Amino acid sequence: MNKRNPVTPFGWKIKEKLVERQMDQRTFCDTYHIPASRLSNLIHGTRKAKKYSVQICQLLGIEE
Repeated sequence: MNKRNPVTPFGWKIKEKLVERQMDQRTFCDTYHIPASRLSNLIHGTRKAKKYSVQICQLLGIEE
């Protein structure tokens, strides 16, 4: 059985900003050259990915 990690509050902020921009996760990652796995890690809180966290916050206008 595949156990999914729930979306963190920070992950919901990312998803909210993507919806405002009318972008899906894949398009966002392709546009800004961010690995999709790192965005997923940030959304689900499975890995800190600090380098990409800072970049995503700047691009989406999110405060950590």
